[in-house]
Formats: sequence, C-alpha cells, structure tokens
Amino acid sequence: MTSVETTPSTDHRRALVVGASGITGSALVAQLTREGWDVGALSRRAGTRDGVRGVAADLRDADALRAALADERPTHVFFTAWQRQATEAENIAVNGGMVRDLLAALDHAPLDHAALVTGLKHYLGPFEAYAAGEMPDTPFHEEEPRLDTPNFYYAQEDELFAAAERQGFTWSVHRSHTVIGHAVGNAMNMGLTLAVQATIAKELDLDFVFPGSEAQWNGLTDMTDAGVLAEQMVWASTDPAGADEAFNIVNGDVFRWRWMWPRLAEHLGVDPARVVGYEDAPRPLEQQMAPYESSWAGIAERHGLVEPDISRLASWWHTDADLGRAMEVVTDMGKSREAGFTAYRRTERAFADLFARYRADRLIP
Repeated sequence: MTSVETTPSTDHRRALVVGASGITGSALVAQLTREGWDVGALSRRAGTRDGVRGVAADLRDADALRAALADERPTHVFFTAWQRQATEAENIAVNGGMVRDLLAALDHAPLDHAALVTGLKHYLGPFEAYAAGEMPDTPFHEEEPRLDTPNFYYAQEDELFAAAERQGFTWSVHRSHTVIGHAVGNAMNMGLTLAVQATIAKELDLDFVFPGSEAQWNGLTDMTDAGVLAEQMVWASTDPAGADEAFNIVNGDVFRWRWMWPRLAEHLGVDPARVVGYEDAPRPLEQQMAPYESSWAGIAERHGLVEPDISRLASWWHTDADLGRAMEVVTDMGKSREAGFTAYRRTERAFADLFARYRADRLIP
C-alpha cells in the first residue's frame, strides 16, 4: 500500500495575517473572522484567543520563522508588518528581507494569494527623501512609474513578485494613505496620537494646536480607515479582478484639515476656545508635547487608564511627517472602483468611532 501525503482542501480558506497586532493586521483578523475564515495571526508575541490561532515568530530570523511556520498551511497571506530603520538602505535590507523570508518559509503551503500593504511613500519617496524630489501630480495613480530613488516599498514589491512567480500564487499590493485604526504600541498611529494630544491639552489646560504645514491645513487630503483597507485586501485576494494588481486604498472622501481639526476637537471634548489652527509656521508635536509627556502617567492613574506609557500610544514623529508635508496629497481610487471594489468610509465618522472605541478600552478618558 502506497502512502500518499494529503493536504488540506483549499475549498476552505485559511489566512495567515503577518503583523497581526498592528492597526491593519488587527482589522484584518476581525474582518476575516467575521467572514468565517480559519485565521492564523503572526506576531512577535502571539497567543491564541477568540478562535484565532496565534503564531509567534521573529520576522528577522529566517530559521526561526521557517520553524514557526512548518505546520502552517495557509491559502492566503496578508503581509502588514514593517520595522523602521535608521536609513533607507537598512529599511530595504530589513523590510525587503522580511517579505522574502516569510514567503520562502511558506514554500510548502498551498498558497493561492499574497497581499502586501505599502503606502503613498511609493509616490512621495522614503522618509529620508520625503517629498523632496520630482513626484507625479496628485491625485496619485497606480500606473505612475517608480521614483528614481531607493525605496523599501519597491524592495518589498520585488520580493513579492519573485516569490509569486517561483511559488505559483497571485499577489496584490495595497497603497494606503495615513491609516487610522485600533492598535497600541504602533509606530504609525495618528488616531491615537491626536487623542492623546487632546487629552493632555484638556488635562493641563493647553491649546489643541494643529502641528502641520500651511499646505496641509488649507489643501485637500484623504485618509485610510483600517477597516476599509482590510476589506480591500480580502476582496483582492478572492476576486479574480484583484489578482496581480496594485491598488490605492483610501476612504473615498476628501477634506481639508482646517475643516477637520475643529470637528476632531469636538469629538475629543476640547473646548472650542482652545482649538488653534495653522499660524505662521508648523508646530510639530515632537516639540509641542515634549514638556508634557511626563504628565501622562499621572493622567492615566487619575482616570484608571490601561496604558501609562505614552510612548506606546503616541507616535508624534509620524503624525508630524504626515501633517508637515508642504504639498497637497490626494489619492485616486478609480482603478479598484472599476475593478469592482466600492467600499466607502467617511473619515470624520471613522475618527469619531475610533475615539469612542479608545474610550471604551480605557486608553483615553
């Protein structure tokens, strides 16, 4: 009698969410779970809960990663992780390497599709050359050629394309603008950052000051709710129209910060008299908030908040980078609309719902 190795049926979709504890990864786990997928959630410190199987692995250790994934047989991979490095050369080596090693460690799995989250730095350039060179006109379109500068997003894409050709799965790339969602300890979290800024302003009787540039205050912009991003990734991974394509992903509305800022202040309970817009020059949060960071532990204790470490809540530097740009940033969604993805989220409502969730989870008063 011949022994035949059997593989799980691909009729049942099995997802591996990489970076599952982050803003996008958390939203993906929730979306996939609601849709009845078998979900594995990979992060550095993972635990199994609510029917989601935790997979603990260090994405920078190829051997440990392969060992951790030896028994995983996903049909779909959703890659949402990145690690910020000091230079773009290091970003390329580390973040490109993580995509390469993760997909190589799944060469035994019956992969149908791998989806990768990147962002608008695809069009704007990397952090160390952010919006510094020649860029395409806004709104940004997916058909624009790559910039003539090293960029870790390009490295990640190239590793994805190579693995797809080698291992025989389809791929999708999802270029988000600023993503807002629910996560703690994330390096890019404008929603929680602004909520913490507003809380400190209220507690210490300070102004709630817009930190960014005149161009951002007056110009049009857009944003990405993590739930909409998760919806697009799942759609692209299961609809033939999403196969082997790169898509922009934003909420679908546009706004000006001079309109949004007082509305966010109202949702966060800030006195309208203490709301201050752009005046003469940017006022970055890293400088604004430095004298008051030490007050957070006391605020957390007074209000019974669950996280006394402000560094796990506020990413001043990233919000400063987003709101400090001296150019309008608007993203075209025509490609995925034509392909059949029509999800929409009004950005003010996305912020308001997020603030309500932060309160319910005792992250802000």
